[in-house]
Formats: sequence, structure tokens, C-alpha cells
Amino acid sequence: MILVTGATGHVGGEVVQALVRAGQPVRALVREPADLPVEQAVGDLDDPDSLAPALDGVRGVFLLPGYRDMPGLLAGMRRAGVERVVLLSSLAASATDTRNIVSEFMIRSETAVRESGLAWTFLRPNAFMSNALRWLPQLRQGDVVKDAFGDVPIASVDPYDIAAVAVRALLDPGHEEHVHLLSGPERLLPAQRLAVLADVLRRDLRFHPLTDEEARADMTGRMPKEYVDAFFSFYGDGTIDESQIHPTVEKVTGRPPRTFRLWALAHRDAFTTSWISPTA
Repeated sequence: MILVTGATGHVGGEVVQALVRAGQPVRALVREPADLPVEQAVGDLDDPDSLAPALDGVRGVFLLPGYRDMPGLLAGMRRAGVERVVLLSSLAASATDTRNIVSEFMIRSETAVRESGLAWTFLRPNAFMSNALRWLPQLRQGDVVKDAFGDVPIASVDPYDIAAVAVRALLDPGHEEHVHLLSGPERLLPAQRLAVLADVLRRDLRFHPLTDEEARADMTGRMPKEYVDAFFSFYGDGTIDESQIHPTVEKVTGRPPRTFRLWALAHRDAFTTSWISPTA
């Protein structure tokens, strides 16, 4: 039995689907019952004592980072008979400036897993292609998308591919004590990703890069200051480099990673069903 945390999220949901396709027994950890095609267990990773039913018979766990008591959480998994953990981490764990809040909780999570006594694999993906979904509110209003870091190219990765690597790491030998760096097959600027999306949606979309001052103001309205500072460290100061293209997806799965166009085609309905024409 494989337990999937974050099972209703972009990556965890893809892990659930990939395990189902592989014919593997899978259980989804949820805070409340959800519309999922697998067995579900209700629990909270910030309350390790709530996880006993979820861990019954589990040998592998797909784990999200950043919970309050990661050592205690992992100790409980080991006592329950879990043998291996695949942790969804981030390049933030290896940033040249590791003092920011995102790097701190990624490093703390990786350290706890390393010291847990469980077999482990870390996934450090570039930014997710699904981050383009944050443009939806602007696309409902018109054809101009404003966003930060317009001059930063990223080889973003499809959560489908992250999940494919996670499943192989959960099921196959040889991934223990490996750090898998994950990317898509192409590095694109935000304007280039929007151009692909425009073609898929058959809309005349235009990208407007925000200045650093505009970006800070916009982001401060949506997240705490320490997270704003972290993202400016990553993309403004360049303390991580997500333009790198890694061979890991093809090496592990036997097929090349998906392009942003393929992601956009697979998720076109998310954009078209939520779009109301501003002239309608």
C-alpha cells in the first residue's frame, strides 16, 4: 500500500492517478473526504497521532514538506512499518542563499527525512507548469497578463512528470538516497509560455512584465512578506537557477518530459470553462 499526501493537489493528484494506472494499491490522505478514485483516510500531517488509520499496511509514502514536527511525523511512519519515503522538495533546498523561509523549511524537511532511518528519495523540481493557472483571474478579465520576473527563463515541469518519477521511486529499487532534479524539456520566458497558451486557447493574449516595485506590491497583497522576499531572492537575485534542463524524467521513466504546449492542451478546459468573455 502506498500513502499519498497532498492527494488533492497538482502533484499529489497526479501521483494518485499514476499509481492507479500502474495497478498499485493506493490510499489518499485527506483532511476531509474528496472526489478521488481511491481509498481515502482522513488525517492531518500536523497531528501525527491522527495518522494511525492512514498508515495501516503502508510501505511507501509520497510526502509533502514543511510540517511542524517532521521528525515526529517520520518516526510515527517508521513505527507503523513504512519502509520508504519520496519527498517532494525543491531547488530551494540547495539555493545559494538558504536563509529565506522557503529554503529553511525545505532544508528542515530534507534533514528530517535523511535522519529518519527510512529509505528516501528527494524530488527537486523546477517551477510547475501548473503555476500558469494563477493567470486565470486576469484571463477572465481580458487578454493582458501581468506578472513578475518577465526576464527569467524557466524550464518548468509538468506535475504529470513529477508524479511519474515519484511512482518509479516508490515502486522500483535503485532510487534510495537519490536527489532527482526535474525539469521540462525547454526553457521559456513568461511571455513565451503565454504565447503558447494563447495559441492553444485561440486568444490574442499579451504579456506585460511588472517592475520589481509593482511585483512586490502585487505579491505583498497575496502572501506574507517573508515569502515575497524569498521569491525575490530566487528570481531577482538568482539564488536558484530553474533554467537548467535535466535528463531525469527521461532517464527514470523512459520517455521525454512533456512540453508546456502538451500541459496547456491537457488543461485547456481549466481555462475555457472558467473564462467569461469581457465583451459578452
